[in-house]
Amino acid sequence: MKKRWRLVGAGGKAYLGDEPGAWGGHRRSRIYGRLDCPAAARAIARGGYVEHRVFFLRESDALAAGYRPCGICMPAAYAAWKAARRGA
Repeated sequence: MKKRWRLVGAGGKAYLGDEPGAWGGHRRSRIYGRLDCPAAARAIARGGYVEHRVFFLRESDALAAGYRPCGICMPAAYAAWKAARRGA
């Protein structure tokens, strides 16, 4: 039996995929980042974070679902996101 992965798509809906997620996110804060993010690792170690953890196959899916880049593990993408919001 082939393993299936629970992912969130561009529309924000969960689905089962054949590939593991390449990006992690937090459903409540609507932030996404790298799977090795130190801020996410600290939050996971404190507990509670895992309950709201989501995964994305592509970064574009996270953005389309309304998530913003993490300022810790993705500082350049976060700065660009923040600048775009100021201009909007």
